[in-house]
Amino acid sequence: MRNVRLPHLVIGAVVGLAIAVGAVFLLSGGSAPRRRASTAAETPTTLHVAQPAGADPSVSAQMVCGSEAQRDLDRALGVNGTVPDAPTWSDHLYSCRYVYPTGSMALSVKELADRNTTTAYFNSLGEQLGVHKTIKGMAQGAFVTNNDSLVLRKDYKVLLVDTSGLPLPFGSNFDNRSDIAQTVGLTVLGCWTGA
Repeated sequence: MRNVRLPHLVIGAVVGLAIAVGAVFLLSGGSAPRRRASTAAETPTTLHVAQPAGADPSVSAQMVCGSEAQRDLDRALGVNGTVPDAPTWSDHLYSCRYVYPTGSMALSVKELADRNTTTAYFNSLGEQLGVHKTIKGMAQGAFVTNNDSLVLRKDYKVLLVDTSGLPLPFGSNFDNRSDIAQTVGLTVLGCWTGA
């Protein structure tokens, strides 16, 4: 008979607890703080704000020729110990050339003042170099040029990865320059996360 009464004791305890919680609720003013459901997209750790071009190259522009990018590109492309030549900064264009024993690849970042000038510059490269293929989902717009290089935009920056000077095959069995350029673009975007 004891086992029969145990469920009644549990139900009684739950009801008693509910009454106690209700009493505390009423004594505290009768209102509970409202909480809005949150999602991962609503809880950024830092707020990223696009910065217009300045007198000096931005930290993110300098990353394309920096040591982190060098290591990441070596890994991504399957080459070792490549150090780019000295970067240049002229007319808000930061650039360097990665020189390999059999060829080279040029990376440049054009920094612009706002969204409109960024769009105009991005589109002008499409007219100048040709748009062989538009790439959906990469940065805030990207395309492969007629010579299999890559142009992509992020905030007020436009990255050009010119692979026309590379031999084929290259690195870890890359057999076309478009794949090389897209790999480089994605690697640079990885360096730019939060920048």
